[in-house]
Amino acid sequence: MAAGAHAAGTAVASFPVHYHYEQVDEVKVFYREAGRSENPTVLLLHGFPTSSFMYRNLIPLLADRYHVIAPDLPGFGLTQAPEDGRYAYTFDQLSRTLGRFTEQLHLDRYAIQVFDYGAPVGWRLAMAHPERITAIISQNGNAYEEGLSEGWKPIREYWRYPSPENRASVRAFMTPAALKWQYTHGVGDESLIAPETYLLDVAMMASPGNLDIQLDLILNYASNVAQYPEYQAYFRRHQPPLLAVWGRNDPFFLPAGAEAWKRDIPTAEIRFHDTGHFALETHAAEIGAEIHDFLDRHLRH
Repeated sequence: MAAGAHAAGTAVASFPVHYHYEQVDEVKVFYREAGRSENPTVLLLHGFPTSSFMYRNLIPLLADRYHVIAPDLPGFGLTQAPEDGRYAYTFDQLSRTLGRFTEQLHLDRYAIQVFDYGAPVGWRLAMAHPERITAIISQNGNAYEEGLSEGWKPIREYWRYPSPENRASVRAFMTPAALKWQYTHGVGDESLIAPETYLLDVAMMASPGNLDIQLDLILNYASNVAQYPEYQAYFRRHQPPLLAVWGRNDPFFLPAGAEAWKRDIPTAEIRFHDTGHFALETHAAEIGAEIHDFLDRHLRH
């Protein structure tokens, strides 16, 4: 473990997490912040169906030597955004809002940690301003076709034929049982999964209008797959330092998606842990140490 990645209890005592809102056009973005602002910044981007809450254990592990920012994307967590129809719930629009957010916070250079939905948001930020990206950490955040499992089959059918019937079938991914399954599948000891994780997601999904927002985003996810060649061209051209740290039992994003980075970034570092999609829920200490070491080697010369 890197010298700075000491016990979480010490980090929490020295670097408390602060909770803020930033008005970005019509969206009031909620975010968590920890660490000194003069230190290198790490932007943590969460995925479906969660929020910046997923980073609650990682933030203190990085805040001793890094300035950590973790926003809630529009449509998730505590971020307040207009209802569907008055705000376009697409990955292009989410990325524009997050890009403005980073500019308003004067984040001129930053590393990105991405997960799930946070990955295509992060890739868009990186392609728009490659000069701002100091490093990339992907925790089950995909950018390659071979990373998509058979679990995407009903979603692909929805992409091809967005009929009311196919839209209804995708709702199965958002039932309370399905949301819990995303946390527990592939986990050796399910008692390590804090129940408030999936219960918070269930509560969010039940808020007025949110289900349709999520169905719109799932439909628009096809745009991310279509842009995989563009993302890969960015990786090849700019060669950002990259760490892929993966739960190898993820039912959605396969280990092959992590290994594929070696094609485009030969120096990419690939790590696997024996856990599922939400790897930080069971392996925060191990993954936090790997991220800390990676950032120390690439950002603190």
